[in-house]
Amino acid sequence: MVKYSREAKNGSKSCKAMGVDLRVHYKNTYETARAIKGMSLRVAQQYLEDVCEKKRCVPFRKYTGCIGRTPQAKEFKMSQGRWPVKSAKILLGLLKNAESNAEFKNLDTETLTITHIQVSMAQQGRRRTFRAHGRVNAYMNCPCHVEMLLEEKEESV
Repeated sequence: MVKYSREAKNGSKSCKAMGVDLRVHYKNTYETARAIKGMSLRVAQQYLEDVCEKKRCVPFRKYTGCIGRTPQAKEFKMSQGRWPVKSAKILLGLLKNAESNAEFKNLDTETLTITHIQVSMAQQGRRRTFRAHGRVNAYMNCPCHVEMLLEEKEESV
């Protein structure tokens, strides 16, 4: 059993999903996860499908070096954005897993919202690339861990 960094306020009204050592770029997944935090389950799924079809972009807020500008980022009052398709597909799979966990716990999937989503760096994979004059350089990849917590929205009285 893996420990989550945060527990739900009401465990019977929430569901969890986690991905460990995912072979996707950490920075792209961080920005994609930050874009869907706070969304409802259905809205987040539709958004990520639109990102895969390049109809809507993911705004890049923290890791903005050499990120091109696009008019689709105006939706988020930003100018820089990208379409990280692989990260979007991985997060869609995690949302589907969380939805099936919610159905197993007899929760209403229409009222689920993403209250917590966290992307952490995983151990880097090591390869090497051969350079001129007999030198060798590192050729690393940057996988990540993702955890998410979805809770049912409470009706206000």
